[in-house]
Amino acid sequence: MRDDLRPYWLKKSYLKFRRWYANYFLRPECAYLGPHHTIMKPWYVQFSGNNIRIGSSFTAIGEPGNRVEVGVWGRDVGQGQVVIGDACLMSPGSRISASDEIVIGDGVMLANGAYITDSDWHTIYDRMAREETPTPVRIGNNVWLGDHSTVLKGVTIGDNSVVAARAVVTRDVPENVVVAGSPAKIISELDPGRGFKTRMDYYSDPVGLETFFDGVDREVLAGNSFWRWLWGVIYPASRGC
Repeated sequence: MRDDLRPYWLKKSYLKFRRWYANYFLRPECAYLGPHHTIMKPWYVQFSGNNIRIGSSFTAIGEPGNRVEVGVWGRDVGQGQVVIGDACLMSPGSRISASDEIVIGDGVMLANGAYITDSDWHTIYDRMAREETPTPVRIGNNVWLGDHSTVLKGVTIGDNSVVAARAVVTRDVPENVVVAGSPAKIISELDPGRGFKTRMDYYSDPVGLETFFDGVDREVLAGNSFWRWLWGVIYPASRGC
């Protein structure tokens, strides 16, 4: 990782702009967006539809070509919802698409390209209609959805469980297990007696955490100059390897 050449004041200005952008453009798209969010490159994050509720300390990482997307396409006006708990993470390319209801617990992590949906969106014989019976999805606390994993309609995943990379979850997953494959099957069990260190623990004091990282930035970036940073932007080779 290359050194951050920005002076402290410039990075602080960027972070303020990033938060302003998220609050100005993304917050109005939600029924609720909690405090202390960290939405990186929010111009590559999209919220669509109604009844999207997101808890505190939400983290989303948007990237060009790997947008983070949360969408509700209800059966009628005002219908359908997505509820995301506190301290959740959505990595680049992760998506949540709800027809009726998707509820995600606290501390859930969606790795790169992970996808959750509660509908097939079209029946097999009538490609213009959805199944009449809703099939909501429930994701428990501290669940980890691996790289490009998929959670399909009607699934409940228990607390602390892990879905391996590329797995396709088509049926309920109990708590404290690891599942893999397509369709996903249990490959190992976790020992809850060992305890879990979770994102809820990490964000237990969000104000203190923000103060800590501000102090780190102030110290690490203290010697940086605006002109040295600008030269690195104009002539990237000057930054070295």
